[in-house]
Amino acid sequence: MKSLMDKCCDQCQHSPQTPCKDYVKCRKEGPICHENENCQQKRLVLLSMLTLQNPGDKQILLCKGTGCTSSGVVKLVDRLTEEIARHNLGDKITLKITGCHGFCEQGPIVIIEPEKVFYRHVLESDIEEIVNVHLMQGEVVERLLYTDPTTGQSARTYPEIPFYARQDRIVLHNCGHINPENIEEYILQDGYLALSRAIFTMMPQEVIEDVKVSGLRGRGGAGFPTGVKWQGAFNSKSDKKYVICNADEGDPGAFMDRSILEGDPHAVLEGMAIAGFAIGSDEGYIYVRAEYPLAIHRLNIAIAQAKEYGLLGDNILNSGFSYHIKIKAGAGAFVCGEETAMIASIEGGRGMPRNRPPFPVVQGLWGKPTCINNVETLANVPLIIRQGGAWYATIGTDNSKGTKIFSLTGNVNNTGLVEAPMGVTLRHIVFEIGGGLQEGKSFKAVQAGGPSGGCIPEKLLDLPMDFQSLTAAGVMMGSGGLVVVDEDTCMVDLARYFLSFTKNESCGQCGPCRLGTRQMLEILNRITEGKGKESDLDLLLELAEGVKLGSLCGLGKTVANPVLTTLRYFRDEYEAHIYENRCPARTCKEMITYFIKPDDCVACSLCLKACPAGAIKGAKKQVHVIEQDKCIKCGACLDACPDRFKAVECK
Repeated sequence: MKSLMDKCCDQCQHSPQTPCKDYVKCRKEGPICHENENCQQKRLVLLSMLTLQNPGDKQILLCKGTGCTSSGVVKLVDRLTEEIARHNLGDKITLKITGCHGFCEQGPIVIIEPEKVFYRHVLESDIEEIVNVHLMQGEVVERLLYTDPTTGQSARTYPEIPFYARQDRIVLHNCGHINPENIEEYILQDGYLALSRAIFTMMPQEVIEDVKVSGLRGRGGAGFPTGVKWQGAFNSKSDKKYVICNADEGDPGAFMDRSILEGDPHAVLEGMAIAGFAIGSDEGYIYVRAEYPLAIHRLNIAIAQAKEYGLLGDNILNSGFSYHIKIKAGAGAFVCGEETAMIASIEGGRGMPRNRPPFPVVQGLWGKPTCINNVETLANVPLIIRQGGAWYATIGTDNSKGTKIFSLTGNVNNTGLVEAPMGVTLRHIVFEIGGGLQEGKSFKAVQAGGPSGGCIPEKLLDLPMDFQSLTAAGVMMGSGGLVVVDEDTCMVDLARYFLSFTKNESCGQCGPCRLGTRQMLEILNRITEGKGKESDLDLLLELAEGVKLGSLCGLGKTVANPVLTTLRYFRDEYEAHIYENRCPARTCKEMITYFIKPDDCVACSLCLKACPAGAIKGAKKQVHVIEQDKCIKCGACLDACPDRFKAVECK
């Protein structure tokens, strides 16, 4: 396809050399471009409409994000293509590949539009029935519909499913609904209108002011005001400036950025280009970890298409503004999520943080002013420029504007991507959107913000999820990971797990982080093994505060949060381990014992057969006994013993 600069819509009276600017007015008032219109953007939309018209009576949306791909969606694509061809439905039905729809545990997901029918856990063997029953006869395949695990009610359409109905999908509005490998579908959703508006109708400082008015804060963890960061980069005088998109998403269980990159990559590219225009940059980098091959693949396609359409590269839309984007694949080091370590990695060095100041907006990539924003932050930017900072500021709370995307995982019924306004309560996310805990178990806590976040207890379920409230609770928003844990989780062991992760990911450059994490981990290991000492709790607090105050970068300054919050809210569990030699959750193996109650054992041998270590002795009609020196404390005997007997106990 030729560049759009070689084309002009038949109805436009302006030539590509004399573009008009007010695209919105043109779009509303009719076929003839008026003064101050951006006819470049109008040609873009008209071309897309010509290309995408007559999509068929129905569309089949097939999620091909990483989650559904790992569940076997590729076979579904092939089978659907075959069945549509076999029934000669090609002129009536369009098969559309999309990104992640958010409800990842229900994948593979198939959606039929315009009815919005939502089929989940679809197998290759289900395709023929979907085509014959739904597409040919117009009837719904009831057995493939979503059923609410708490009420038992099924939902025919995705807007009826509480997981979707109780969200506010603003940033994620395209994900799962457009083909991320087709730029025209993004354009039809007003894609690149914000970039066009910025470069033709606004000055750079006006763009920055609009972002300031919006109240947008960084979604990568620290929550720094985006407009203030852009202003700092704008004020820095230099012959060269850079924008970096931080896509180094490394928190366990977090997949917000990955899903945006896979499902709506052009939103990120558009946000980067607007940022570049605002601060005076003509070049940007997307730093994305190599473990995200699908995201990298779709970003490469999106960049190539944007260049072909004249929306990236030299002289964008004949405006005189040029912007180029490159991809840098990271090697997966968690510390490279820290901006100065990321800069070092892009430059070809070892990913290690450096002292600040100077801050990157003054001296960043190759010593030039550099503005770094994460994926979700940049995906918000086109919405703000398109609809106005004042509109965006109406969403959220006084100090935390807009929505936030959370990855909801753990012991909750509905896991997946959740987008809700800032200030929504944790209770709403876990119980209204997440559907409560699995197997009816009791809620215990949420680990929020990743390994460097902290634990939120049950008594804070009504805590507003915004920057200010979380900070007051000793927790950080982080990138938005939420791991729900139930009554069977040991909070001491949970702190040990996350500290083990961050200790291994420490770059080792500064002593407080390198040595402090090791010492705290040794203490936690000792406590979970039943060897804790009375002095350990005070020592843990002292070490945690020392690491927090003395570390060089954000990783070290927040690495102790899981320890500090579990000590703050679950100190009784630490004390039970140390003073009573007991794990209340009965998960620390060295502190639990499985035994068979003689009076309740009926010698059914189910536990004996289930034991993988051969630790249970007993014959027919003989009470069974667990040999403690052989027991590996796996719990298989407890699971195997019928509920009506309850002969196996754990203490």
